[in-house]
Amino acid sequence: MSNAPLMPKATAVWLLDNTALTFDQVADFTKMHVLEVKAIADGDAAQGIKGMDPISTGQLTRDEIEKGEGDPDYRLKLAESKVVLPQAAKKKGPRYTPVSRRHERPSAILWLVRNHPELKDAQIMRLVGTTKTTIASVRDRTHWNAATLTPMDPVTLGLCSQLDLDFEVQRAAKEKPIDQQYGGATLLPASETTRKEAEFEAATSGKSQEDLDVDAVFAKLKTIGGKKHDDEDEEGGF
Repeated sequence: MSNAPLMPKATAVWLLDNTALTFDQVADFTKMHVLEVKAIADGDAAQGIKGMDPISTGQLTRDEIEKGEGDPDYRLKLAESKVVLPQAAKKKGPRYTPVSRRHERPSAILWLVRNHPELKDAQIMRLVGTTKTTIASVRDRTHWNAATLTPMDPVTLGLCSQLDLDFEVQRAAKEKPIDQQYGGATLLPASETTRKEAEFEAATSGKSQEDLDVDAVFAKLKTIGGKKHDDEDEEGGF
């Protein structure tokens, strides 16, 4: 099997001291070089290491050892473990920045702070590979080289990729609420339009009613005036 036993050197010490296995068999089982196994047997290596019994740990059986002792060409097989350990998830460490690029990080931080103020410090740290203290000093203009800093795109500097920058910007945009801006004229709701039409109709109908009343008044005045002239003509006749 390709898997090596736990604590290979301690296992090799125990096998050399307690079995009649050959150096090649021990080296093959422990995945060590045969010369290193010989050095352990001669006492030149692994001094002070206490041997570990692979039988007690369930890595070998007594029958397997006996097969190996009876046949020098036989290769020991590691017993399958009854406990399956989950594979440890690999954690993504901080971004490595080459030494030749480290002096350009403040310029990249200044560019990110000015062009993408929505980015959090943790996002800038992931993109550029810097510290929160450096980001604060650049933002507050308290950096020791603040007078000569010029904003430079971190993608152009090679500190991060365009995909990483776009990903962080999109994430920050989703987390930060967008202020509502004027987007031009829009249609009024139906309640407003119908209310204004009703008010207009009421106003026009009232105005027409007033016009009708004025006409009626003038007509009445004309009739009164005409009757008065008729009365004067009758008096003149006498």
